[in-house]
Amino acid sequence: MTNRSRLIDLTTPEERAFLIGLDTHAGWPVARSLAELAALAETAGAAVVGSAFQRRPNPDPVWYFGKGRAAELVEEKAASDFNVLIVDDEITPTQQRSLEKLVDCKVLDRSALIIDIFARHARTHEGRLQVELAQLEYHLPRLTRMWTHLSRTGGGIGTRGPGETQLETDRRVIREKIKKVRSEIDEVKRQRATAARQRERGEVATVALVGYTNAGKSTLLNRLADADVYAANMLFATLDPTSRQVTLPTGKHIVATDTVGFINKLPHDLVDAFRATLEEVLRADLLLEVVDAADPDFMAQQAAVQIVLDELGAGHKPRITVFNKIDLLDADLRDAAAPPSDRAAFVSSTTGEGIEGLLQLVGDALRAQMVPVDTVVPYARGELVGRARTSGEVSEAYTEGGVRISGHLPEAVAAEIAAATEPRRRARRGGA
Repeated sequence: MTNRSRLIDLTTPEERAFLIGLDTHAGWPVARSLAELAALAETAGAAVVGSAFQRRPNPDPVWYFGKGRAAELVEEKAASDFNVLIVDDEITPTQQRSLEKLVDCKVLDRSALIIDIFARHARTHEGRLQVELAQLEYHLPRLTRMWTHLSRTGGGIGTRGPGETQLETDRRVIREKIKKVRSEIDEVKRQRATAARQRERGEVATVALVGYTNAGKSTLLNRLADADVYAANMLFATLDPTSRQVTLPTGKHIVATDTVGFINKLPHDLVDAFRATLEEVLRADLLLEVVDAADPDFMAQQAAVQIVLDELGAGHKPRITVFNKIDLLDADLRDAAAPPSDRAAFVSSTTGEGIEGLLQLVGDALRAQMVPVDTVVPYARGELVGRARTSGEVSEAYTEGGVRISGHLPEAVAAEIAAATEPRRRARRGGA
């Protein structure tokens, strides 16, 4: 008799997602929002098998959909055989519990889906800490039902990431864990602030790339800096900020930083968790808002970006809008899309078209934040000349009394040079 070994399949079953949303006649069109939700679900590894929406001004407090429309989801499940239901809004524990009981499968909302994608893409210790904090904050009000939910659904989307094995049903334990993670993030924040102070001592201008997810920020940074930052045609490919040196047409060096992409209905837990990273945006001298010019909804995406920038306190920082991916536009649209402006650039980070013009705009915008100087620095203060040379745009001429500096400097450096040269000017006036 032949012995036969039985193979046990330990792979996670394919997740077949059905999407639901509301048409509230406010904000994004429901079709567009569900299309983006489908892209999120696919990024998380699910196969989207269908979707449905209902027109109503507000979610039902129990069923999200109206009770009758929610009941039809049972028929939808029988027809499409979905095993995860994804809701295009953040839902309450009551709504989640009601829907799970109704369709007898896992129910996720948009926030849980985005947090799951962040958990997949976090690479650094800092990124994992921030995702863990977001998970803990998100799950804390849902603890009363979480563990039966996870054990019954067997993992998959919404259950990944560094925080899942530490989650306890005891709220006190979770709050202590949140406190610990916040403390670790505060330490990262202090380290980042120290690095920022070192840059400021060097008076190196900084530019932050912000924008909607998948607008091409990482590809643009690669083009500007001739670098090889990871870039992919997927949502939230970049979570950890990456800084590279960029050389302007004048020869001046600046630092450009790629940041995490924003998205419509970005969970507040994620904004709060990534605040330490996003402070790079607050410290920047100039923002480059990267826009996917080939996306028909780019204006709505810009509005979503503005909401997050306002929440961070960076909504009014100096900004250049960079309309990217113009190589994907039809020729007639490209010709009509590029009126001359000192606050907008039209580029292709893939082909390099428009990059030189963008660098010129960046230089002009940074120069506009400086102050004009024309003074003689004593030879004994040669270190000030060196700082002026690296931090600003100046010409130098050697005179009998010192080095004549003419051009533009950051305000702090100009003030220091003025203080150093004022006694000499007073002495000359007194001698006259």
